[in-house]
Amino acid sequence: MKLLFSRNPNPRLAVASARYLKADVAFEFASPMAPGQAERYRALNPNLTLPILVGPGWSLWEADAIACRLSRDMHSDFWRTGDDEPEMIRWLSWGKENFVRACDMVHFERGTKQRWGLGPIDKALVEEGLRQFHMTAAILEAELCGRQWLVGNSVCYADFRMATFLAFNDAARLPLDDYPSLSRWYRRIEHIDAWRDPFQGLDAPQLPPVSSEEQASILNVPS
Repeated sequence: MKLLFSRNPNPRLAVASARYLKADVAFEFASPMAPGQAERYRALNPNLTLPILVGPGWSLWEADAIACRLSRDMHSDFWRTGDDEPEMIRWLSWGKENFVRACDMVHFERGTKQRWGLGPIDKALVEEGLRQFHMTAAILEAELCGRQWLVGNSVCYADFRMATFLAFNDAARLPLDDYPSLSRWYRRIEHIDAWRDPFQGLDAPQLPPVSSEEQASILNVPS
C-alpha cells in the first residue's frame, strides 16, 4: 500500500497515524491540485484532496477512514472497537463539528491564507473562531481534568483527530495555555514521536512560511 500525503493538516494526521501504527505502507508526497496533475489523481479521489491510501486496484480517501483501515490491518486498538468504539466515534463526531472546526477557522485565516497568498486575515472570522474555541475548549478541559486521554487509558485516534490543528499552533496561536488540562493532554501527544515529527526521513517539502508582517498582525487580534 501507498499513502499519498502533503504537509497540510489532514494529510499530516494520516501520516502521523500510519507511523504511530508502524503500518506497512510506502509514503509518497503528492500535489493533486498542482498544474497538470488533476487527471493523475482524479481516479483515486474525485475531490482531488489528500490523504489517499492506494492499494492494488483500489483507493481510500479521508484521514478517518484511512486510520480505521490501517489500525484494523495492524490489529491495533488505536481505532477503538468493542465497547469503547461508540465513545471514540462520539469524540470524532463532536470534535470535527466543534473543537476541530474552531481551530480550523482560526488556522485558515492566520496560517493557510497567509502561507498561500489567499488574502488578508479576516478578523471577524478569527474572533468567531476564537469564540467557538473557548466554548469547546472549556468542554474538553472539564473532560480531561480527570483523565489523560479521551477514551480509556491510552492514546487513540480520537486524540490525534482532536489535535489535528494544534500541530500548527505556531501560526494559529490559539490560547491553549488558558486550559491547563487540555494543554497537558496535548503535551502528552507531542511526546509521541510519530505525532511530533511524522515526516522524519520522508521526502516532504516544507510548507511556505507565514510572513512576519502577517504574524505581527496576528498579535493585534483579540483572543
